[in-house]
Amino acid sequence: MKRRKFINKTALGTFAAVGFPSIVPANVLGKDAPSNKINIGQIGCGRIAISHDMPDTMKFDQARIMAVCDLDAKRLAKAKVFVDSKYQNITGKSSYMNTKTYDDYREMLLNKDIDAVMISTPDHWHSQPAMEAAIAGKDIYLQKPTSLTIKEGQQLQKAVQDNNVILQVGTQQRAMPQFRIAAELVRNGRIGKVHTVKIGLPGDPAGPEAATMQIPTNLNFDMWLGSTPEVPYTEIGVHPQEDYSRPGWLRQRNYGAGMITGWGQHHYDSAAWGMNTELSGPISVEALAEFPKSGLWNVHGDFLVKHQYENGITVYTSGGYTNGIKYIGDDGWIFVSRGAYQASASDPVDQKKSAQALNASDPNILNSVIDSSEVHLEKIDDQHGNWLDCIKTRKAPISPIDKGHKACSICLISDIAMQFDRKLEWNPNTELFVNDDEANAMLSREQRKPYGTNYVKL
Repeated sequence: MKRRKFINKTALGTFAAVGFPSIVPANVLGKDAPSNKINIGQIGCGRIAISHDMPDTMKFDQARIMAVCDLDAKRLAKAKVFVDSKYQNITGKSSYMNTKTYDDYREMLLNKDIDAVMISTPDHWHSQPAMEAAIAGKDIYLQKPTSLTIKEGQQLQKAVQDNNVILQVGTQQRAMPQFRIAAELVRNGRIGKVHTVKIGLPGDPAGPEAATMQIPTNLNFDMWLGSTPEVPYTEIGVHPQEDYSRPGWLRQRNYGAGMITGWGQHHYDSAAWGMNTELSGPISVEALAEFPKSGLWNVHGDFLVKHQYENGITVYTSGGYTNGIKYIGDDGWIFVSRGAYQASASDPVDQKKSAQALNASDPNILNSVIDSSEVHLEKIDDQHGNWLDCIKTRKAPISPIDKGHKACSICLISDIAMQFDRKLEWNPNTELFVNDDEANAMLSREQRKPYGTNYVKL
């Protein structure tokens, strides 16, 4: 049987009991023995993996990244060197780790020694590998947005819940104390009844025209495209071949929706924490947006989105507001942002405007003590650390799939609303637009066989 057919048959089906020898040397004993570690496979070795997910996980002694996977052979080789070197520096042993490499994540999922995976791929490659990892019994750390469409998110949520795996969404603002403090103050009425929330989120610029290029021999471009339409290759439409700067796929609608999903899931997740709407959503959405008239990049630029919630809160999102979240109540306001924090060097953070991570109409609001009888939100120190702890305890992580899917859904219906010049009514329970077949047709996308969540056997 040919290798490709073997992988398709096993990885998309019942995952036969095929294992590989542990790659952690057998002479590692004591607290560093392989049996005491959470063995992790990294899927996608680009900008976020190298600068954020892998280093933020490797700092925990209980974790061990033992395998890496990428469709770009250059990035795969660099990721192996990155992981091997990190562990050699940590242990002082030049032969401590010989990281396993894969050019197909489905083959990685057959490795019985791998307990969990981190998925740091482009947005259109989030839901499918996460679903297949869940079916394989692997716990998952998944970068946001959780899905490319509402339907994908529903499919992923079912796969995770049916297989009882731990999935942590990479909405790491929950680990930043200022977001929890702001949400607690709001939830406990320190600014009175909240009526308005303003979320600052930048748009993307238009891009240049891009001529078709020869596909690099180190890139499996067909699989990189995955379920999306077949298009000619151009480097600025995929990712840079020589560095880890901001990739062009972030600005193409085939692969995502731009900043409304890129950073939107972070802010909508945090805002829902403060509004106590994590498992529901808005009941209507309307939007105005500018889109490029030429060039390769075609996601939204300047925009304004309005969401109305059943509890009476109106949420406005626009690049015209300072990046962050402003809760406005009858008795004052609270603003929260990441401050000067950046997950990677090319994050769109205005360092000057965002320097103050927590602010209020009255500084005394921020000094208010939440007593024992009031609402206390879950407190963690690190998003990756919380995921690792939950893998061992089997408790729900701070950003589980159900909350992640709801936050992502707000991003996706916002993008859909940008395509219409009318208000759309939304039912957050059925996850359908009300009496609007045209809008509901955009809750899913056609998927290019053999790739896509529709072809994963649950």
